[in-house]
Amino acid sequence: MTSSTQGNSLERIPVPSPTVDIHIHSIASGHAFSTVEEIVAAAAERGLEGVAITDHGPAIPGGPHPYHFMALRFIPEVMQGVRVLRGVEANILDEGKLDIGEDALEHLDIVLAGFHEGCGYTGTSVAENTRTLLQAMENPWVDIISHPGNPAYPLDYAAVVDQAMRTDTALEINSSSFSISRKNSAPNCLEIARLCAEKGAPVAIGSDAHISSGVGKFAHALEALEQGGILSAQVVNRNLAALVAFLQRMGCRPDLRVGA
Repeated sequence: MTSSTQGNSLERIPVPSPTVDIHIHSIASGHAFSTVEEIVAAAAERGLEGVAITDHGPAIPGGPHPYHFMALRFIPEVMQGVRVLRGVEANILDEGKLDIGEDALEHLDIVLAGFHEGCGYTGTSVAENTRTLLQAMENPWVDIISHPGNPAYPLDYAAVVDQAMRTDTALEINSSSFSISRKNSAPNCLEIARLCAEKGAPVAIGSDAHISSGVGKFAHALEALEQGGILSAQVVNRNLAALVAFLQRMGCRPDLRVGA
């Protein structure tokens, strides 16, 4: 038994529900159904400290134009008492490239990146997928890998968790992956949670809400974290202050603030 596993067994308490939802889509994604104001209202009603608006990158069918991400500056930092982080869920392409350029990334507060069908990525094998994802994780702008348990893109999870440790990139446990999205993800997500607990790797919890009624709903992900043995301190979005500190870790966002 490793020392990290021993630590987890001694400190096993349920991970509290995060106060920031780091993975939410608005109508700008082209296949989601709520406005930013509706999302914020739902977050305020549920007592969240913050939300991240992470619409898909432009390679997704029906997705927003790259200029959309430059224009996110028009969204106030705080709405209805909720900190609004301007972000993207970028699509990972061949060689670990993203479908959005650094000229836009440098203006964002948070960057998720993940594999999505229909976006031009050509890899098919575990080796190709893993190599590509490890390359994407080397990008200092990438904060979180979205739904890495997606069975459509099988991975060497041990290698991915090791890379998460090396690059301080969080791996998302996506609550929607246990219910309405990416069928048969659950065993993979549980294995990722177990490996993250063993290594002490950073983890993020996201709702992947595509409508405001799903904002802040993390029950499935929290259950997976408890089963895997994740500690609260590993969850980068456990509260707003912790998330902002995590997002500043590479020195890319020195001016990012907790609130206005």
